[in-house]
Amino acid sequence: MSVGLNTSAPLSPASDTSMGTSTFSLVDYVVFTLLLVLSLAIGLYHAFRGWGRHTIGELLLADRKMGCLPVALSLLATFQSAVALLGVPSEIYRFGTQYWFLGCCYFLGLLIPAHIFIPVFYRLHLTSAYEYLELRFSKTVRVCGTMTFIFQMVIYMGVVLYAPSLALNAVTGFDLWLSVLTLGIVCTIYTSLGGLKAVIWTDVFQTLVMFLGQLAVIIVGSAKVGGLGHVWAVASQHGRISGIELDPDPFVRHTFWTLAFGGVFMMLSLYGVNQAQVQRYLSSRTEKAAVLSCYAVFPCQQVALCMGCLIGLVMFTYYQEHSMSIQQAQAAPDQFVLYFVIDLLKDLPGLPGLFVACLFSGSLSTISSAFNSLATVTIEDLIRPWFPEFAEARPIMLSRGLAFGYGLLCLGMAYISSQMGPVLQAAISIFGMVGGPLLGLFCLGMFFPCANPPGAVVGLLAGLVMAFWIGIGSIVTSMGSRMSPPPTNGSSFSLPSNLTVAAVTTLMPSTILSKPTGLQRLYSLSYLWYSAHNSTTVIVVGLIVSLLTGGMRGRSLNPATIYPVWPKLVALLPLSCQKRLHCGSHSQNHLINGELFSKKLRNGVLGDSRDKEAMALDGMAHQGSNPTCILHETSL
Repeated sequence: MSVGLNTSAPLSPASDTSMGTSTFSLVDYVVFTLLLVLSLAIGLYHAFRGWGRHTIGELLLADRKMGCLPVALSLLATFQSAVALLGVPSEIYRFGTQYWFLGCCYFLGLLIPAHIFIPVFYRLHLTSAYEYLELRFSKTVRVCGTMTFIFQMVIYMGVVLYAPSLALNAVTGFDLWLSVLTLGIVCTIYTSLGGLKAVIWTDVFQTLVMFLGQLAVIIVGSAKVGGLGHVWAVASQHGRISGIELDPDPFVRHTFWTLAFGGVFMMLSLYGVNQAQVQRYLSSRTEKAAVLSCYAVFPCQQVALCMGCLIGLVMFTYYQEHSMSIQQAQAAPDQFVLYFVIDLLKDLPGLPGLFVACLFSGSLSTISSAFNSLATVTIEDLIRPWFPEFAEARPIMLSRGLAFGYGLLCLGMAYISSQMGPVLQAAISIFGMVGGPLLGLFCLGMFFPCANPPGAVVGLLAGLVMAFWIGIGSIVTSMGSRMSPPPTNGSSFSLPSNLTVAAVTTLMPSTILSKPTGLQRLYSLSYLWYSAHNSTTVIVVGLIVSLLTGGMRGRSLNPATIYPVWPKLVALLPLSCQKRLHCGSHSQNHLINGELFSKKLRNGVLGDSRDKEAMALDGMAHQGSNPTCILHETSL
């Protein structure tokens, strides 16, 4: 879940492609082609199986019949992009194993979605995560959340398609636009025709390819340098095995607290409220299967992180004993890992092709998830609420057409990315910047019953402004103050230290030698705290505006949209304090109506958002004259 992408200057294909043409054999091309053919075949199988009998529920949510294992592997693959596969080894090579402590955040980052977000979303019988925002707040908030997500993903998917192809072109001589077009077209075909079920099962296949490609590099690399024991000894000798850094300063790029706790908010923005992941939870056949799939991601994430870190350590040890080529010494971080793999596997036909297939599997899984989730939110949040007759007339054709349209848009965004040069860094960073405010918006609605629609809208806008202010400010600042450590083997391997990052594709600055002050200090906030900072901004501003505008007084509040965190906290207080905080005798009505609402949703009694809103109003009719009363007895 990290990247190391150098966008400080426009990257151009390597002029000397002899390395690529001499080491990428026919067998490698066959292996790479097999990935594309099998991915397309899996997608087309699910597309043509039962052709003519497909329903919109099958295309968008796989008929809610998926098991926990394929959903878990798909959850892992969704944001395990090729940029991430290239970034973690580069981070470990340059800065040591401190980044490995990010694995500590996976526990809470997956436990909280499993027991808070999934039950709320699943019991509301949603299709789009942003439908929750209408049930909790209003249609305006729903549209704001949807448009923010669309903006986030459209920017992101073009870069995810373009950047790995560019790195591959620079190292192997692969034709840049041929690889971009091939990936984009293959992904568009199986996603638009096969729907979510095709996306999930191709994700399963592509996840296995990713693991095999990384495992091949670890096995061959460790064997060439004398085993993993020798790798660890050399890394320790050169200070690459990091201890636990307990500095609480949030402006230090990587510390234990930053990685283990700041990373939790990053994980929540990805696995808690992102439509691409929520859609997979909702495709599970039962709520229990959805929760189990979230549990199953935990060991998979740990394995993926460990493999990336091991590749970085093997790479470091390898270049203590082998010299770099001239091209490699001048390579960008994203290209450096590819140079290493080609150099390492050049005498083993088929294995370079397997690693390239591994990288493109990461791209395919991420892009297909983006297409499918974008088509879903467009139908459910923008078309169906405003043009229900149009959405109901030809829903399957509409879904496939939207997925195909987003595929073409992705190719267009890849071309725009190629023209952006240094601005590309800001484009990539947008994905991480937007995740925090969206997380804050959902938390505001789920944990604070007094929050109202005006507070939600203003809070989201404040969070986005804060995110872009700090994010763009840090990028601009870093462009004028780059400091990179010299490589340990004495070559002139110049890598801007501010461009190896984590949290999907958020590119933020590392520590610089001169201690910043004023706004410069704010801009040096560790990127892993961005989600926490921006989501907190949304909650604080949202609550202030809600209180100033009367809270939920006079508005309906659906108890099924509130997670009862308050009663769980109140239960820890003395009995006398609990009685003072007790809202009165309406709690049982909240409980009954909340459960009734969820049951009707599960049984399909409620159709669209208007039916659900009517049920919410009916529930409020039993709550007495104080609709802002905290639902401390509501049980979801």
